[in-house]
This record gives sequence, structure tokens and C-alpha cells, in this order.
Amino acid sequence: MLSSPLFLQFPSSMTDEQFFEFCQMNRDLRIERNQYGEISVMPPTGSETGNRNFNIAGQLWVWSEKDGTGICFDSSTGFKLSTGGERSPDVSWISSERWNVLSTAEQKGFAPICPDFVIELRSASDSLKPLQEKMEEYMQEPGIQLGWLIDRKNSQVYVYRPHMSVKCLENPDSVRGEHVLPGFVLNVTKVW
Repeated sequence: MLSSPLFLQFPSSMTDEQFFEFCQMNRDLRIERNQYGEISVMPPTGSETGNRNFNIAGQLWVWSEKDGTGICFDSSTGFKLSTGGERSPDVSWISSERWNVLSTAEQKGFAPICPDFVIELRSASDSLKPLQEKMEEYMQEPGIQLGWLIDRKNSQVYVYRPHMSVKCLENPDSVRGEHVLPGFVLNVTKVW
């Protein structure tokens, strides 16, 4: 059985550059820092979760290539949030208009931007509460428009929108990208 994330405390004097270097030295781990400076170290996902996450990313990528208005990112991509956290959504998308405002140097590191759209996939070993807290952190960010927390364990999709109540969909066959990702429909039956 996979273990839960390990949470570490580092001195608050760890700069963004030092954190980025720390993550680069430990590429086999998925490392995030929340808005309070707490660092979580997560082991690689199990094969089943990795397959489901790849399926989600693949569906979004196909839509994004046809749509052409933005770019997708996988789970190994870190973003520097305005809250001070550095987060890595399982799948994310940013409009080209927002992405192209960043300098080349900003695009190469943990880009100082929150994606327009994020997806988090709950694996068998994940607790729901930390994922919900992570989604709430995204919703505090400028630029975020939509987020989905996919809970495979309970066959639920939590839909997050800034300044709105969270909506829980029970065992949906699909989820639509609304006005944020017009025409994108995620086939959730491939994820369950």
C-alpha cells in the first residue's frame, strides 16, 4: 500500500530559488509547499492512478490541441502561487494570453501563475481533506476559473469555481469544461 505524503518543516528563510533547487535535486519525488510554508513530499503514484491521471491529461491535451487557445501541463509542473505556495496540480491548463505575459525565465522555473483550470485526482492512499484544502487554495488565486477534484474512491467529482459553493457530482459519466474550456468533455468512465 502506498503511504501518505510526508510533511516537512523548513526555515521560512528558504527562498523560492532554494526551494526550486531542492525540488530539482529530488526529481523522483513530488514536492509541494503550501501557503503556510509546509512542504509535502509525495511518493510516485501507483500504476493504476498513474494510468488514470495519464488518461485525464490525454483527454485534455487532445482538446487543447484542437482548441489552440492555451497549453496543458502534467503533474510534475510546479506553479508559484500568490499565496506563497508552490503547487503541482495533477493536470492543468493556462490560456496562451496569460502564459505569454510571463518572461522566458518565469516560464522555465515554477511559473508565478495559477492555471485557469486545474484537476486533482484522488488516489487510493490520499485523504480527501488535504486535497479539498489544496483546491480551496487554488480558488483564492487570480486567474483560476475552474477546478475539478476527482474522487475515484467515491465516484464523485467536486466542481470548484471562485467565489461559489463547491458542487459535488455523483458518479457522472462525463464533466464539461463550461465556458472556461468550451467544447471540452472529460469522459469520467475512463477514470473510474
